[in-house]
Amino acid sequence: VDVKVVPRRCIADQELRLFQYTAIDEFTRLRFLGAYPEQSTYSSADFLKKLVKWYARRKIRVECVQTDNGFAFTNRFSNSKRDLPALFEQTAALPGTRHKLIRPYTSRHNGKVERSHREDHKRFYSCHKFYSLNGFNKQFTVHNRRSNNFPMRPLHWLSPAEFTVQYL
Repeated sequence: VDVKVVPRRCIADQELRLFQYTAIDEFTRLRFLGAYPEQSTYSSADFLKKLVKWYARRKIRVECVQTDNGFAFTNRFSNSKRDLPALFEQTAALPGTRHKLIRPYTSRHNGKVERSHREDHKRFYSCHKFYSLNGFNKQFTVHNRRSNNFPMRPLHWLSPAEFTVQYL
């Protein structure tokens, strides 16, 4: 799971801030995307809840969630709250999901998500304009459906949706 700031040039209202939350299943490459107006522990926890439900509808159990050490996911590097679990960590513990933190300064461990963000930039953000969170969310849902139906070489030229069906 990772968070990306939506590029300013894509947002019509300069006061509006938008964030893209992304989760990718390690085996099937099936992506789940979420749009939020802020990057916070609340948004991250809400995204995790939606993520678990979304994958459950596809008969995939979320056993482990890997994130970076950002404040939206953990209090690990907080001076005052280091011993308190962040809301995201508490939410992950409820359905029995293990939360794995990647080592600091090793973004390569989040490689699938980082590559996914680059592809989103080329295929989605370069040709869209957003006027509200609701409008962004609608366009984003269509983009997520398209990307889950796009053939990928690591999956032997099957789309993540087709590949998932094979193993269920």
